[in-house]
Amino acid sequence: MDLDPVLLSRLQFGFVIAFHIIFPSFTIGLASFLAVLEGLWLKTDKPVYRSLSDLWTRIFAVSFGMGVVSGVVMSYQFGTNWSRYADTTANILGPMFSYEVITAFFLEATFLGILLFGRNRVSRPVHVFAAVMVALGTVTSAFWILSANSWMQTPAGYTIENGHFMVSDWAEAIFNPSFPYRLAHMVTAAYLTTAFVVISVGALYLLQGRFHSQARTMVSMTFALVSVLAPLQIVLGDMHGLNTLEHQPAKIAAMEGHWETQRGAPLLLFALPDQEAATNRFEIAIPRLGSLILTHSFDGEVKGLKEWAPQNRPYVPIVFWSFRIMVGIGLIMLAMAAISVVLRFRGRLFDHRWFLRAALACGPIGFGAVIAGWITTEVGRQPWIVYGLMRTADAVSPAVTAGNVVTSLIAFFAAYAIIFSAGSIYIFRLVWKGPPPLDRTLPHDRTEGLTRPMSAAEGGGAE
Repeated sequence: MDLDPVLLSRLQFGFVIAFHIIFPSFTIGLASFLAVLEGLWLKTDKPVYRSLSDLWTRIFAVSFGMGVVSGVVMSYQFGTNWSRYADTTANILGPMFSYEVITAFFLEATFLGILLFGRNRVSRPVHVFAAVMVALGTVTSAFWILSANSWMQTPAGYTIENGHFMVSDWAEAIFNPSFPYRLAHMVTAAYLTTAFVVISVGALYLLQGRFHSQARTMVSMTFALVSVLAPLQIVLGDMHGLNTLEHQPAKIAAMEGHWETQRGAPLLLFALPDQEAATNRFEIAIPRLGSLILTHSFDGEVKGLKEWAPQNRPYVPIVFWSFRIMVGIGLIMLAMAAISVVLRFRGRLFDHRWFLRAALACGPIGFGAVIAGWITTEVGRQPWIVYGLMRTADAVSPAVTAGNVVTSLIAFFAAYAIIFSAGSIYIFRLVWKGPPPLDRTLPHDRTEGLTRPMSAAEGGGAE
């Protein structure tokens, strides 16, 4: 059986980035959570914030390291598997990736050292500043990576000279048409992902009857955040969808499962898209709602996939279902947020075990939403690697063979399985051990950076 090097290279890159994206989507939110905890500890002197910061700083360090290890491989793949793509787009994407390293990764790495090892070696304001800089670094990293990826989705500010993309306007290239929407959508997704992990840990401790003060603080703080971000994400998703409809209508048609151009298009809740027959099987739909969502009119026209030649259509079954998984998880988040608001209003946020069990179960759902969203975005872009300008089949390295890709894919799978398993086990052990007791979280002196014992009046006693 002949194996396609292009398909295998896509599978290999997809596996690597799906594994890698787990960690940035967690550390972006976690870095900001740490900055908030450090700031609250500086302002209030309450040991609960110091205790939580100690726990989540350890978890952040492990996650950050795993993200770096898993991410390094991708840069090599540009040369080994996608050399034509790297050569053609180097003048635009090369500087963007370099800016990410210079402005973001170095910032994170520098101040992460202070955050991890400077607790009792620098003054408390300096430690808080380090936490803020790490958080800023993670968001800056997202800025450049999403700018580069968004340029591939909606290229702008370029000319083509001798088969190579050249920059004509850096502002247009960086702030390309889809970038603002994708940045807001992704950063919000990262915060929601982190929030549900923190909520899950807090719910676990409450169910176990351990670390009551820390658990209640985690659940209260993060559900307050989710109550704002979950509905906001739906609004941002709608704005992002409208932008995609304008610039990548074939992707929207695949996401919605529409083959025929029509007015008053239905919203398909369930269907089995048939790519070869260009139709759907077993449809369950709500009439006209698709047009209302996409065009904000019951009679709005929605283009179907038959407007494009078969070779220019994305693979609909994957895009259709990954999109519904992402939306379904978003609705679960919204439901949990709404329930938390009601329980908080009644003063029962920590009392209902059924709700705490649901919160515990929701811990990993943010990762599922991020991966499903990424699959929707990238598979929906096909068959283009630079949308409308460069096909994926033309981007693969000319000398790469199916055997090379299969061998390296197996090696990556084995290595990542070991890395992920070891890192996950260590993180689970940190979570199970829990935060340090409140009577051991001794704050430093505000000016000298030295530790001092706490009196009972300051909250230094055990909970």
